[in-house]
Amino acid sequence: MEPGKLLEPDSPVGIHGYGAYVPKYRLTNEEINRVWDGLSAPIDRKAVAGPDEDVVTIAIEAAGYALERATIDPTDLRGIWTGSKRHPYDVKPSSTIIADALGADPDLEASDVEFASKAGTEAMQSAIGMVGSGMGAYALAIGSDAAHGKPGDDTEYTAAAGGAAFVLGPADENAIATIEGSYSYVSNTPDHWQRNNADYPEHAAGFEAKEAF
Repeated sequence: MEPGKLLEPDSPVGIHGYGAYVPKYRLTNEEINRVWDGLSAPIDRKAVAGPDEDVVTIAIEAAGYALERATIDPTDLRGIWTGSKRHPYDVKPSSTIIADALGADPDLEASDVEFASKAGTEAMQSAIGMVGSGMGAYALAIGSDAAHGKPGDDTEYTAAAGGAAFVLGPADENAIATIEGSYSYVSNTPDHWQRNNADYPEHAAGFEAKEAF
């Protein structure tokens, strides 16, 4: 990392609450192999979303646990960012649905982040930026996915469902950890993509799931 590239907030930022949610349903490697006579995967089973679950419902569950641990009122939040590559709507933000479900004040910043394998951390860095700059006392960062792979593809063995959420605020005595800085790196690497109207994502050989085998 080059000097000066570390992303450091102007004011100290702390983690005040965290939460996670994993759907109860499981798809076993054995069942996938029964259908496709495929590879031997590095996992035994994966979590899959239920018929009434998606990125939004998973995010709400995780965020609820995070707020409970943070012991703050949802109306104290000034920003909500939700990172995912499977937002249920092309034109309608997940974060506004989540804000309403949590009981947050509508006078806040809410935005979705879409970035395969990096959306959750991008959401967290946005929340750090808000709190660290003094624009708001508390912000919520969520990473949530209900990913699926193309039938018979390597990702079918590993693309799963789950979510995590973090409430960020001042690095005071109520914080359970202090964030000193973070780092971000991006490149135009054709590792994972899905075009409009395509049913499943694609990935280039040598990247993503291939690395697990």
